[in-house]
Amino acid sequence: MSKAFTRETEPDNDHGEETVGSPSPLPAGSKNYITPGGHKRLMDEFLWLMNRERPHVTATVSWAASNGDRSENADYIYGKKRLREIDRRIRFLTKRLDTAEVVDPAAPREDETRIFFGATVTFANQESEEKTVSIVGVDEIDTSRGYISWISPLARALIKAREGDVVTLHAPGGTEELEILEVKYQVIPMAPFRNGVGDDNPKDNLNS
Repeated sequence: MSKAFTRETEPDNDHGEETVGSPSPLPAGSKNYITPGGHKRLMDEFLWLMNRERPHVTATVSWAASNGDRSENADYIYGKKRLREIDRRIRFLTKRLDTAEVVDPAAPREDETRIFFGATVTFANQESEEKTVSIVGVDEIDTSRGYISWISPLARALIKAREGDVVTLHAPGGTEELEILEVKYQVIPMAPFRNGVGDDNPKDNLNS
């Protein structure tokens, strides 16, 4: 076991992990690494918004606009709001997809014992508690499955270490030493895009 890496980091919580919420910003000039599954999910959402959701909402707004006073037309007001949300999301997805660098975690590599993007890492803390995380893109975070972004404090502490190394994570809750037990490179499953998850369905709301 070797004491290899010490990283000064600013974690998002006491354990140096991320929380699910708004998309994580990419540091200026950094690569936009993403797994094949994450890239497909973003592309599926982009195509659904462009080819189905936006045309549907646009048609509904046009229909609502023809029904008189727009200032008191709930369908029109909601539709315009939803259209702005869709366009904002499309712009975001366009930028993410344009800059994406797809990296397959399962692709052969020279050194499979060293931690880089796409690694699945099992480590133990000083209390011998073990945890496994997978290092993924900023739009693929899923803490319930142990998916952390490659720019997160925990990932930054792990990256470039090898099996058997001990890394130091400086978190608000204190300093932790983590021993790398296992490094694997394998397919990292991603939940598929599901139409309208997290949003009201405009087909139900706008046509009521």
